[in-house]
Amino acid sequence: MHTIATFPRRRQGGLALPVMLIILLVMLISSIYLIKSSNSTTLTASNLAYDSAQSRAVDAGLHAGFKWLSDTAAGNNKALLNDDSPDNGYLATLDTTQTARSSTFWDGKKTVVHEGQSIDYVVHRLCLLSGAYDAVGNTCVQTADPNSGSAHIGVGDSLASDSPQFAETPKVHYVITARLAGTRGGNVVNQLVVLIGG
Repeated sequence: MHTIATFPRRRQGGLALPVMLIILLVMLISSIYLIKSSNSTTLTASNLAYDSAQSRAVDAGLHAGFKWLSDTAAGNNKALLNDDSPDNGYLATLDTTQTARSSTFWDGKKTVVHEGQSIDYVVHRLCLLSGAYDAVGNTCVQTADPNSGSAHIGVGDSLASDSPQFAETPKVHYVITARLAGTRGGNVVNQLVVLIGG
């Protein structure tokens, strides 16, 4: 008769199961994070493309304002820029206490439609008063014409910023501001500075 040696069974520790559950939990959390991260990247790319498209669209307002300004200033029509023209979105002065966020900044605005979107624009001449840019008491932002040659300041002449001396007719500054209220609630405001000889 053969006897079979029996050994007492070793009790299992069950360590593998908790370790595997922890690894599965880490993998689950990582996959959730990756999904959220890819969604965030997609949303960011979408928002950047939307902002770029809105910025290009609002440029249509800048172009409309520039076309009116350049057409009006052509030839001998520059005197028309001495006074407001609200029908064309033009103001001969700029109140420096107002910004593009102020509602009164947009008084006299003109609205154009581009690809189904309404774009407001307003053109301001950077002057204190209406009338001629060089009228007594009027102060305008001006730049010397670069084509007028080198201006020479004589001995004893003033170089003060409040009494500029130009060799020839200076260029007066105009700023065109356009805005667009986007369909997703985003607002875009672009500005363009134009120099036109006085």
